[in-house]
Amino acid sequence: MHQSRLFLFLILLLSWAYGINAQTSAPLKQTITIKPGTQTIGQVLEEIEKQTQLKFSYNNAILDIQQTVRLQATRLTVETALDQILSPLNLRYILRGKLLIIQKDTDQTSPPKPSAFTISGTVKSESDGEVLIGATVYIAALNKGVYTNAYGFYSLTLPPGKYQLQSSYIGFQNRHQAIDLATNRILNIELANDTTELKEVVVTDNLFDDELSRSEMSLDVLNGEQVKNTPAFLGEADVIQSLLTLPGVSNVGELSGGFNVRGGNVDQNLILMDEAPVYNSTHLLGFFSVFNPLSVKDVKLYKGAIPAKYGGRLSSVLDIRHKDGSLKRFNGEGEAGLVSVKLSLEVPLIKDRSSLLVAGRRTFADLMFKLSDDEVVRNNRFFFYDFNTKFNYKINDKNRLYISGYFGRDVVGLNNLINFSWGNATTTVRWNHIYNSKLFSNTSLIFSDYNYSLKIPDPTGVLDWRAGITNYQFKNDFTWFINPGNTLDFGVNGIYYDFQPGNVVFSGNTSINIFSVAKEKALEAALYVNHVLELGEKISLNYGLRYTHFFKLGPQEVRLYQPNQPRNNETITGFRTFGNNQLIVDYYGLEPRFGLTWKASKNQVVRFNYSRNRQYIHLISNTTVRIPTDIWKASGTHIKPMTSDQVTLGYFIDFAKKRYFFSAEAYYKRIVDLLEYKSGSDLLLNEFPETELIQGDGRAYGLELSLKKNKGRLNGWINYTLARTERRVNGRFPEERINNGNYYPADYDKTHSLKVLFNYRLRKRLIFSANFIYSTGRPFSLPSSKYRFGSDVLVQYSERNQRRLDDYHRLDVSLRLVGKGKKRWKGEWVFSVYNVYARRNTFNIFFETNDEMESTATKLSILATMFPSVAYRFKF
Repeated sequence: MHQSRLFLFLILLLSWAYGINAQTSAPLKQTITIKPGTQTIGQVLEEIEKQTQLKFSYNNAILDIQQTVRLQATRLTVETALDQILSPLNLRYILRGKLLIIQKDTDQTSPPKPSAFTISGTVKSESDGEVLIGATVYIAALNKGVYTNAYGFYSLTLPPGKYQLQSSYIGFQNRHQAIDLATNRILNIELANDTTELKEVVVTDNLFDDELSRSEMSLDVLNGEQVKNTPAFLGEADVIQSLLTLPGVSNVGELSGGFNVRGGNVDQNLILMDEAPVYNSTHLLGFFSVFNPLSVKDVKLYKGAIPAKYGGRLSSVLDIRHKDGSLKRFNGEGEAGLVSVKLSLEVPLIKDRSSLLVAGRRTFADLMFKLSDDEVVRNNRFFFYDFNTKFNYKINDKNRLYISGYFGRDVVGLNNLINFSWGNATTTVRWNHIYNSKLFSNTSLIFSDYNYSLKIPDPTGVLDWRAGITNYQFKNDFTWFINPGNTLDFGVNGIYYDFQPGNVVFSGNTSINIFSVAKEKALEAALYVNHVLELGEKISLNYGLRYTHFFKLGPQEVRLYQPNQPRNNETITGFRTFGNNQLIVDYYGLEPRFGLTWKASKNQVVRFNYSRNRQYIHLISNTTVRIPTDIWKASGTHIKPMTSDQVTLGYFIDFAKKRYFFSAEAYYKRIVDLLEYKSGSDLLLNEFPETELIQGDGRAYGLELSLKKNKGRLNGWINYTLARTERRVNGRFPEERINNGNYYPADYDKTHSLKVLFNYRLRKRLIFSANFIYSTGRPFSLPSSKYRFGSDVLVQYSERNQRRLDDYHRLDVSLRLVGKGKKRWKGEWVFSVYNVYARRNTFNIFFETNDEMESTATKLSILATMFPSVAYRFKF
């Protein structure tokens, strides 16, 4: 029954999207005042434009605006005035939005000519043929425009006529070109790079016009240049570190994998690399991310108003697209620093038709270890490497094929005593197809894998512990450009999950499976529709609906527990066994989204958004910091999926001739069935973790303020966030309650956060950058008592997260010396200092107890000193 209702709703939604423009007669009923006496047609039309928001389009060959007329009244409707003027001339008019098109009305028997035509195509870089995501295509005379989609495609439906078409994209020169639209046509647009020196220091997350006119809110956009120009640890530019300068984005401190968005856990972020999900986004235990900045083209972070095409996570979507590779000429880019070397090559295989991108990087700390005289040091290994490849082939004007891949690995070895490695591998095959000038589709086949291995050798063999998660995904997305201001996105996708929670094998003369946690399988299916609709010049809607259905599949052995009793080893009543691919349990639900934008004035916008999201997979961990051995687990019989509802209200304004942009966003988010762990829980290789986990609810609310300066020698931003993130676990039994069932701060709750980033051009080729971060210290639990149990000392903790660490603050600076421009080779030196004043930020507090049962608190600081670095970057 719920499915039939869903499809009925979708049919009604599509019907509305198609027919919403039927109500177009109201502008013609407006009353105008015309001065008495004889006047020219041109004067009357000009007076109508002044007193209304209507505009006229006509051909001088059929309408002589110098011809005089005398209207029969001085106060009349627009419709009456036009009928009196045009009927005697055998002319008629057609209303399209706010545009009145004047045409001949002589041949009533001939079929009517089309009142609108569509111009469509792709927007790409002139230098390398790279498609540009989010570029603007705009007709100023009609105040109509569109953005290119995630594949550079645009479609714009207009009345026939001659226009000036304007195209723009950040970091590129604006392009103006005259078009005569007399039929549907394809126009592929190429934009030239902005060669001015100033563009190197633009750090704002988009153009101001885009900030005010786009339909989304809670969206931050960065490109590869902005990522590379943010001061970073040891000079290593990093996507995640750049995101941490944005409002509403935080982490628990240095050496912490992942990031938190508006009070969400690290597993509540959907991280996509060329559409493939990434399950561990960090290298070197959190110091760096898996995204090579040399190959990154576009970074989008949705913090709340998540479009219906995305799903599966509660807090955010980080959508990262890599470069496609130059179709024009061979390009290269590289960097050598104190930590790593990077290289990216773009090779045109068939000019203007096919290309290949290959990028890689590797740290070399382990190579330094080999130079040591100490054998123990020489046997240590501590490095990471990763590779990106992307092939794209233009089959014809309507079809394009992309194949992209990633492989990365971290390796840690301690004097042959332990060997630890982890990494991601992804593959995406995409087919873009243009059905016609208004309908675009993308079909993707996606593979993603994350796994880790912990090996401990001994004289008789090797103990090998392995775990991970693998998924296979199919998705088909459509974009229907109905007309300007009326766009429909819809599609379907399905994900097959294969969870490997843990397997321990001893390999010697023979292999012995010592312990194994049963694998899990699941299937997640979804369909969605999302509609962007402009209701006049001031109001626009962005709303959608997503339906998801999650299936937990066998084989699996599910524990049964006594009803009305807590789940533990003492309340087990038996097991239920499920066969291969047998349905164990399923969950489903609707996820509505609704957004409203009100353009209060030319430079002010107010936005509102509501969204619901569901998450069916969980990261199982009882540590504050994301570590590689954390495991992913599917919702099932005893663990429910999580659901969130978020409401956001925002105000946006640009001023001082668009040099400054200010935004304020207030949000409230409620989460149901959050996973928490019992005090003293043991999750390592636990075959039945439901005995250690409990589910509760959470809430997060806050205010995000941002001031940006885009132009001039000094530019950057100041971001401030006031926020609270709280959880409540109030189970039926005492052992299933935390803090007596009251709300308590989440592990990553930070009340105040201030981030300042700016660039200042000292000289033509010398640029100074600084990044300052301040935040309230995160919560922690304090031991309240301790006692002996045999030879062990057991610690009893106070209520959870009632104390806080010291406040966190840090200043990073960098100085870029840009080399003199050469025809092919361009280089620059980057000198940077991380933690300029050597702040000893507390990462954690450890409590040690001696034989006399006396406790000592020790503060741990990860990066407690200043870290200078130097790097050389080059392009050719």
